[in-house]
Amino acid sequence: MARRLFVWWMLTAGISAFLGASGGAAADGDRSAMLWYRRPAREWVQALPVGNGRMGAMVFGGVPEERIQFNEETLWDGYFGRNRVNPRAREALPKIRELLFSGKYAEAEQLIAETMPGVPPRILSYQTFGDITITYPKGEPGKNYLRFLDPMEGVAVSRFMIGKAPVTQRVFASHPDNCIVIRIEADRDRDTVDCLVRMRREQDAQTETLGGNALLLRGRINRPHEETGAPMGLFFAARLTAYPEGKRAELRAEGGGLRISGARAVTLVLEAATSWPDRPEQAQRLTVPREGGAPDYPAMLARHREDLRSFMGRVRLDLPRNRDLADLPTDERLRRVKRGADDPSLLALYFQYGRYLLVSSSRPGDLPANLQGVWCEHFEAPWNSDYHTNINIQMNYWPAEVTALSECHRPLFDYMSFLKPYGEQVAREMYGARGWVLHHISDIYGFAVPADGVWGMWPMGGAWLAGHCWEHYLFTGDEDFLRNQGYPLMRDAAVFMLDFLVPDGQGALQTAPSHSPENHYLLPDGTKCSMTYSATMDIAILRQLFGACIRASEILDTDPELRAAWKNALEHLPPFRVSPRTGALMEWVEDFEEAEPGHRHMSHLYGLHPADLITRDTTELFAAVRKTLERRLQHGGGHTGWSRAWIVNFYARLGDGQAVGEHLHALLAKSTLPNLFDDHPPFQIDGNFGGTAGIAEALLQSHAGMIRLLPALPPAWTEGAVTGLKARGNVTVSIAWKQGALDHAELAPARPGPLTLWAPVPFTVTVSDSGHETTRAEADPQGGWRAVWTAEEGQRYRITARQAG
Repeated sequence: MARRLFVWWMLTAGISAFLGASGGAAADGDRSAMLWYRRPAREWVQALPVGNGRMGAMVFGGVPEERIQFNEETLWDGYFGRNRVNPRAREALPKIRELLFSGKYAEAEQLIAETMPGVPPRILSYQTFGDITITYPKGEPGKNYLRFLDPMEGVAVSRFMIGKAPVTQRVFASHPDNCIVIRIEADRDRDTVDCLVRMRREQDAQTETLGGNALLLRGRINRPHEETGAPMGLFFAARLTAYPEGKRAELRAEGGGLRISGARAVTLVLEAATSWPDRPEQAQRLTVPREGGAPDYPAMLARHREDLRSFMGRVRLDLPRNRDLADLPTDERLRRVKRGADDPSLLALYFQYGRYLLVSSSRPGDLPANLQGVWCEHFEAPWNSDYHTNINIQMNYWPAEVTALSECHRPLFDYMSFLKPYGEQVAREMYGARGWVLHHISDIYGFAVPADGVWGMWPMGGAWLAGHCWEHYLFTGDEDFLRNQGYPLMRDAAVFMLDFLVPDGQGALQTAPSHSPENHYLLPDGTKCSMTYSATMDIAILRQLFGACIRASEILDTDPELRAAWKNALEHLPPFRVSPRTGALMEWVEDFEEAEPGHRHMSHLYGLHPADLITRDTTELFAAVRKTLERRLQHGGGHTGWSRAWIVNFYARLGDGQAVGEHLHALLAKSTLPNLFDDHPPFQIDGNFGGTAGIAEALLQSHAGMIRLLPALPPAWTEGAVTGLKARGNVTVSIAWKQGALDHAELAPARPGPLTLWAPVPFTVTVSDSGHETTRAEADPQGGWRAVWTAEEGQRYRITARQAG
């Protein structure tokens, strides 16, 4: 009877009923709006992520044995207190520049390899914290097994059987309660929950029982000092406390774990901490029993949902959906796309999932999202799951402002403030310069020197990151942030660049040494080389940063001498150049042949995106960028997840909706894992965030002083709507379209001032409340229609498509 009831629940009400009761995104009966599966995860990349910014967990939904792998953002190998600057670097710098300016690139590269990398030239890895295993002796998935995650709810749910009774397991990471909660509950108050709970870590730790109802995992990373051999690794501790419910419930220690039997339900509360940066008491406090009685689980769940919805509920995206697809699990829908089918509503899910991942891995007061967000199952992760600053951490934050998650951007600024003193030391000792510098990777111990070989000789990481401060100001208008944190970071990164620039004797200022991230060119004799001076990306970053610093200093009425120096530098930077050989934008100072024409990095296109230096107004460069993309793709470019995501954003800026749609399809088909994580390969989270930003960029753009509605709408998105996106100027934008064209939109500026609006069709602007017509769009010489007006305090404006003429 119980099994028949469970079958009926699955087939008739199922997920929709469960979420309808809780007010989830799928409460309208559309299961396509969440990730769901008919079988437990067998691999980590099939598990479902939960996170609260500081902690994260991957939930497998396994039966009869569940695995929940968990992380805490500060559990990194390594330690503070090392001066990594190569003692030969500063003395070698003039000779390196002399060789570069003489065209002796290979010799300069060799000298760089010998004298510039940090000592040692590497960082250590972010690590897994451990695993929780839950063994259900009588558990079985059965043919009606189900697991799912609604990004609007942030609860990983699995439904299975213990004996003949249906059981629900829910896992969520609560930001308000600073813990991960696991709830196992039998249907209809039956006393059928029977399980053995263990917690373990494969190295540097031990597990013990604590206080009769808890497990304590504690240890120290085995990391000796490189010179003295003294132990230097972080201390860490995790406490898992069990609270069974029911008259027959029993709890006892068994086999190094906790055995729960005869329970109606059990709540497991997981807390974790480390001694980083220098606070051993954070871990120590978890080595004693948890205070207080059993937690109020319904209240904890309610607080979590309210907190997550306060972020996720700001934006809604509806794309064309096939109701038949709602009956297909997410992995089956993904396989369908891999076979060539279109599934726009899967992209809508991907978009909201990207927002969910950012909220779950980057909260104010925490560290920023790393290469894997906050989720990592390794002790030595791919690329150490570190902070790569030559595209990856920047891409992580591309969706933050436009998708109304501005608070989630703050950990990046705080991390920059943390790194700044270390970057100042490197600037001073390595370059003899003022300001602060960052190269292509970093960690949580202040790593700021070149690493990983010659391609680590790229001192532009701080300058690129500083641009995010300006973007945050442009979107929010937060002058307090600009004055107190943003501008000081921007200014001092730009001051370093002023000192780093070198006159070439011919009237120009050059960056030297220079490198186009991770790429190589061929010298005339066929030698592969990477180092040069004034790679195109350097010049683009400096033009964007100096320009932003000039504007910020004017707004804040400060630093007139520096403002004059930045203006002078802008006048003497080399121009962007188009190759007479290929018609593409040149990547290096000379028109070298590419060693790898389909390289994953497309750094020289920074001026198109994320910067606003190359637009429709720069006609020749705009065409050269398109040619560059075509050449890269002809030779296999975009073969990594994050690279494909960047291509989506490039084509959105080019206004090519057809290409945007094709590359979003390719992102799903070629670079997306069963749980919708991005596949570099292996997993890197930057592609998720870049893809999310690309979807937003196709719908709304606001760079270069103009708001653009539907600038690059893919043809398959025939109808749809988006609400709550943000434009620069702190304008909230909602858009609806039909038959592939704008129907109506609404703009809600947070403050009065001039607005310039573009759309691909004629439109009328009216005041939303009164219906009073404000203006009518006029034809734009470059295509589309444009209107200019002055927004008034507190007014919202309705944009309505109209017939031409």
